[in-house]
Amino acid sequence: MAKKQNKNAPEEVKETQTPEVETETQTQNPAAETEQQLAEAQDRYLRLAAEYDNFRKRSRTEREALYTEIKAETVGKFLPVFDNLQRALEQETADEAYKKGVEMTMTGLREIMTGLGVAEFGETGEPFDPTMHNAVMHCEDESVGENTIVEVFQKGFRVGERVVRFAMVRVAN
Repeated sequence: MAKKQNKNAPEEVKETQTPEVETETQTQNPAAETEQQLAEAQDRYLRLAAEYDNFRKRSRTEREALYTEIKAETVGKFLPVFDNLQRALEQETADEAYKKGVEMTMTGLREIMTGLGVAEFGETGEPFDPTMHNAVMHCEDESVGENTIVEVFQKGFRVGERVVRFAMVRVAN
């Protein structure tokens, strides 16, 4: 039995020495592992922050586009009222109070539309632009340049760069 104990004794010493060496190696590795984990966590954090920033920018752009679309749609619904007021202003009337009332209503509507960022376009003498004008008639007129608007049948409107209604015009060839 004494021999067995002696045989075990050196093994115990080896086992005791081996863990000490491993402990020193493990002590160095956990620091490196921790640094690696920290670097990975920082990378994930930076990617997540960039993703969130992109999401926030995309959401803002979509919200602004939606706001413009809704505004353009709403303005489009008021255009028949604008047209009716325009026709009423063009008619002769003996009642000055009536005429003044229609003018004030039209002025108020134009101010509201301007406040919403709505721009009118389509004036006689402007160059014809197919992205903004709808040519419903053509005429030959030597006194006016080619592709020039000669007559405006219906004004056009846009909100920002979006055309709400194309101007209906007659164009000289």
